[in-house]
Amino acid sequence: MDHNQARELLDKLVQRVERNIIGKREEIVLAVVSMLQGGHILLEDVPGVGKTKLVRTLAACVGGTFGRIQFTSDLLPGDVTGVSVYLPHTGQFEFRPGPVHAHIVLADEINRAAPRTQSALLEAMEERKVTVDGVTRALPQPFLLLATQNPLEYEGTYRLPEAQLDRFLMRLSLGYPEPEQEMEMLSRMQEPPAEIKPVLLPEEIRVMQRQVGTVLVDERIKKYLVLVADASRRHPQLSLGISPRGTLAWMGASQAIAYFQGRSFVIPDDVKRVARAVLSHRLMLKPESSLAGVSPEQVVGDLLNHGNIPVFHKASGGGL
Repeated sequence: MDHNQARELLDKLVQRVERNIIGKREEIVLAVVSMLQGGHILLEDVPGVGKTKLVRTLAACVGGTFGRIQFTSDLLPGDVTGVSVYLPHTGQFEFRPGPVHAHIVLADEINRAAPRTQSALLEAMEERKVTVDGVTRALPQPFLLLATQNPLEYEGTYRLPEAQLDRFLMRLSLGYPEPEQEMEMLSRMQEPPAEIKPVLLPEEIRVMQRQVGTVLVDERIKKYLVLVADASRRHPQLSLGISPRGTLAWMGASQAIAYFQGRSFVIPDDVKRVARAVLSHRLMLKPESSLAGVSPEQVVGDLLNHGNIPVFHKASGGGL
C-alpha cells in the first residue's frame, strides 16, 4: 500500500464515521490515530452522548471480528477471556473463547465491574494474549480495545487501577453536542439508517501500523518529550507523573497523527495535538489539588510550557 492510498482510505474512514457521529471530527480523528498506533481507547463521559455508538460505528467501518463485553458488578474474569468446558462424550476439555478474542472489542461501562474482572484485561491489553488454565492463546491482530466508562461520581462505578489506565493510549470525551448538531441528529432519526460497509481490512491496518513506526522523530522532539515527562514527576500538584510507558505512548501517537496527515516526520504541532488525550489519564492529582478544582488537563497544559518546544522551519513537500 502506497502512502497516498493510505491517506485516502483514512480520510474515507473518518468521513464514514462522521455520518453517524455528528460534530465530533477531532475525537474521531484521534480514535483513528490511536488505532494506527495499535493503542487502546478509553471513552469517558456522561451516559447518552454516543460513546457506544462511536465504538460500534468504527468497528463496522473496519472489517474483521467484533466482540462486546457488558461490564456489570457480577461479571467474572472467565466471561471476558473464555473458559474451558468439559465434554462428557470425549472426556476432554474444550476451550470456549470469550468476547476478547476479536479484532475490535467494546468494553462497555468498564468501571462497573469489580477490580478482579478489570484486571483480566491487563494481559490482553499489554501483550495481545490471554492465559486460561495455564494455556496462553494469542489474540487476533490487529487487536483494539475501546472501553467506555461513566464518571466516578455515578452510582455503581469503580475506579480503574492506575496500571490499567496507563495501558490506554488515549482517553477521549465526546461531550454534549451543540444545539444545531442536536437538531441535525433529530432530523436524521426520521431517515432510514444507512448500511455501514467496511472501509479498511485488518491486513491493511497492520500495513499502516508498520508504516507509522517508520515516521521520523527528531532528537529535539524526543528531548522535549522526556523533559515534560520528568517535570510531571516533580510537579507540585501531582502525586503520580507520566511513566516511561506514557512517554513512549506520546511519541507513538505523535507519529500516528503525522502519518494521518500525510507526513513522514513529526512536527511540534503533532506533539501538542495529542498531548491531552494521551497524558491526562496517566496523571494523579494530589488530594488538595483536586479539592481546589484543578484538572489533569490543566496540568498537562502547564507541563507543555515546561522548557522550549522545538521550532522547525517549515519543510517543503511533506508527503509520507
